[in-house]
Amino acid sequence: MEKILKVHHVNDYARYIGAPELHPLVSVIHYDELEHCRHSLNNYDVYAMFIGDEELEDLSYGQLQYDLHCHALMCVAPGQIGGKADTGEEIHTKGWALLFDTELLRNSELGRRMADYHFFSYSTSEALLMSPSQRQSIVTLLEQIRTELSQEEDAHTLRIVTSLIEQVLELISRYYALQLSTSATTTNSDLLPRFERLLQRYYDDGLQRSLGLPSVKYCAQQLFLSPNYFGDLIRELTGESATSYIRRFIMQRAQSLLISGATITETAEQLGFDYPQHFTRQFKKHYGVTPSEFTRK
Repeated sequence: MEKILKVHHVNDYARYIGAPELHPLVSVIHYDELEHCRHSLNNYDVYAMFIGDEELEDLSYGQLQYDLHCHALMCVAPGQIGGKADTGEEIHTKGWALLFDTELLRNSELGRRMADYHFFSYSTSEALLMSPSQRQSIVTLLEQIRTELSQEEDAHTLRIVTSLIEQVLELISRYYALQLSTSATTTNSDLLPRFERLLQRYYDDGLQRSLGLPSVKYCAQQLFLSPNYFGDLIRELTGESATSYIRRFIMQRAQSLLISGATITETAEQLGFDYPQHFTRQFKKHYGVTPSEFTRK
């Protein structure tokens, strides 16, 4: 069984690889400076982002194996597992890491906005592939954070550090938006037709009888994307959420069933709703009238 490093606090990881312990809540690591670094398979209770400045092979992310490309950035959130099992040998690697504790976010504006940073739940195949200038912009902020943490702490330290971390996350958001835009118009140009066919096949195969209404998670898995990345791509392509897209597909199907003479109960059952009342509420929310009112028109 592979040994897993429990990263309950940021310095659990810093201590393991021999990096300086700058603060109990924040760690900035420059791998190039480490003399006795080792691989580790980590179970995180903290937020972390990693920039690889060389290609790394056979890393783990959950149950998946992946390679990290040069200048790629990936983020992990509490509860996730990633890295590479320790083989006992010392390694020399290049890149940067930023780890910060959830306690840093308590009662802060950044804490209230963390759910907006979907990239903490992207899969490894959806890592951010940065240009040299993009990488340097983020590294500059990491250096500023490290400088701030290296000074004697005062009443302003954590506010400044939190602000710098927020700038890092905003830059990552900007660069991911550019990557998503490119992906949406090139490699994923056929995503919408595949999404539409998937929803059609879902009902053709009768999956609603055992699985209920189609979900974003199900669709993303079938299209080999993480739910958050899939959702962001759909929003980039259509301007609406994947949930809204699925709901619109279901409601259009509901219209067709009602027009063809199906009762409200039959329509709800054929679509995968648990109760006719739930279907009625969703139909009225979408069209502004109840199914009964629609059929009487």
